[in-house]
Amino acid sequence: MTLLTRRSLLAASATLALPRALFAQGQVFDTDVIIIGAGAAGLAAAKELRARKRSFVVLEARERIGGRCFTDTSLGEPYDAGALYIHWSETNPWTQIAADLGVKTQSDSGGAGPFQLYEKGVRVPEAERGKRRAVFERLSTLLDEDTANVPDISFTERMTPEGEAVVAAGGTTARMALGEEPERVSARDYARLWSGDDLVVPSGYGALVARYGADVPVRLGARVEAVDWSGAGVVVTTQSGALRARAAIVTASAGVLAAGGIKFNPELPVATREGINGLEMGALTKIALKFNGARFGIPSGADVFETDDAKSTFDFECWPFNRDLVVTYIGGDHARGLSALGEAGAIEVALDRFALIAGGDARKAFVAGRLNAWSEDPLSLGSYSHARPGQADARAKLAQPVAEKLFFAGEATGGADFGGAMTAGGAWLAGRDAARA
Repeated sequence: MTLLTRRSLLAASATLALPRALFAQGQVFDTDVIIIGAGAAGLAAAKELRARKRSFVVLEARERIGGRCFTDTSLGEPYDAGALYIHWSETNPWTQIAADLGVKTQSDSGGAGPFQLYEKGVRVPEAERGKRRAVFERLSTLLDEDTANVPDISFTERMTPEGEAVVAAGGTTARMALGEEPERVSARDYARLWSGDDLVVPSGYGALVARYGADVPVRLGARVEAVDWSGAGVVVTTQSGALRARAAIVTASAGVLAAGGIKFNPELPVATREGINGLEMGALTKIALKFNGARFGIPSGADVFETDDAKSTFDFECWPFNRDLVVTYIGGDHARGLSALGEAGAIEVALDRFALIAGGDARKAFVAGRLNAWSEDPLSLGSYSHARPGQADARAKLAQPVAEKLFFAGEATGGADFGGAMTAGGAWLAGRDAARA
């Protein structure tokens, strides 16, 4: 509460309702840069501008900072409702940020429990699991070797010559890693993503991002409605009024931009619009289930997959960090369908499927649940971006500055050659680079 109050006081000092007559004169700037959004990209941009002694104002539509990095504590124990992994941790900036802040991280493999595979509540035999591992190894070869020559076609098209088993594996990867159906995902866009070891943050990745941004003055609850870049500088309008700056860094998600959540005047250039429309937001959804301490014989950290057909997989992360939680992951159209049921309905489905594995006592031990459906959140409209088939150049188009005063940054444009896309690390790099530009 103290943090919010302090930010509110800092934000109140910014003038957001100067007379429009002054704007028309082209003489008044309230600040050098307006940053739209206080997620990983917006916070990194703010710190870079501050280091370069440039003035800025950060406008955030939510009543918190962090964006899609959010550690949810509503069930009494923390879990990351959004970003979880510090991917490619050897070079990911959040690795060093965590170290600088004294925030503990650990290897994703360190202390993790076993992987278990079920179909309709029945454990899959080890021999069958071995066959499936071989299929996923073939899939990895198709996407991860000779990445520069992976064609800009869909996952489905890329896998089809390899047979039904590889096509099915590609579908599972697309849904559970990207939150999307395989026919809608560019294989080239996926193939160029950076790889490396993953770290997790026991206290929460979202909490780490919030701590990193705690010293950045942010105007919360300030949803941007329009950006006018027709004259000198830009005029950014919220419900509270307008603010003029020399430039703006826009970190709204590709989904919000595609839906017209921010109006631009004049219309954005063709290339920028092509970049926005060439991207799509996946639906990787989490449903957290809180239990009363019972574990049903499932070891801490176990990763349990349960399917009844190729398109409806549930990934249950059991008792992460030895907490009384099961975090359920679902992706693609399956996730969208469950999210449409609302929180109570989605929780009921997830609990039902978990009980197939854990037994009837799971219902007796169940305490409460929470749905985190980013695809239903109007401030994100999805979990993270992927390029549509044939649109692998969309990120590059979106990343191009507009008239040297509009800069788009976020996970959609993250990292050199966009290898950091879809990650909070990539978003940080994009925000920093936009501020430098």
